Amino acid sequence: MRFRPEMLTLYAITDRDCLKGRDLAEQVELALQGGATCIQLREKNMDTETLAETAKPLVEICHRYGAPLIINDNYKAALMSGADGVHVGIEDAPVAEIRRIAGADFIIGATAKTVEQALEAEKAGADYLGVGAVFPSPTKKNAIRITPAQLREIASCMGLPIAAIGGITAENVDEIKGCGYRGIAVVSAIFAEDDVKSAAAHLRRKAEEGIGL
Repeated sequence: MRFRPEMLTLYAITDRDCLKGRDLAEQVELALQGGATCIQLREKNMDTETLAETAKPLVEICHRYGAPLIINDNYKAALMSGADGVHVGIEDAPVAEIRRIAGADFIIGATAKTVEQALEAEKAGADYLGVGAVFPSPTKKNAIRITPAQLREIASCMGLPIAAIGGITAENVDEIKGCGYRGIAVVSAIFAEDDVKSAAAHLRRKAEEGIGL
């Protein structure tokens, strides 16, 4: 599945702690039914083989809704599972190395917190950027914050589309409206909610308003 910027509109990131024992695949499908345009599987403590096996049924579910499955950090698991791509942080495998191994159609997202990091990721061959944390994050308490002005600065200098990330909820997303992002990346505001489908649908509408669609 080739990357398209509209895939970032509502970028839903999984977190098992948020699910409170609920089935991962079922909740991912509910998020897609509600309007999620991309799913990222984030499992920091799984080995590569287990992560690949966990991803395989999610690939099928995502493709049924026309959405890509992205795996956090582990590009080897992504390739083994047939996932559509990987999202890497600053300390993970270099974007250029992944692009060389995985090829042109493999989706690569990269984290950036500064203009310099953003330009470096673009030059290395990333398809999109995750920029934040724009608000305090309940799932990543040590995340470095950036201001709306910094988000706008990164967006304005980039040829790549940006997903704003970090503590975004339906209540605060309007605070970054007009900052140049192409989508919002959300964890707990979808997967910690009792009604995942409704939460996704509400956030999809808010995301589209923020983008100006």
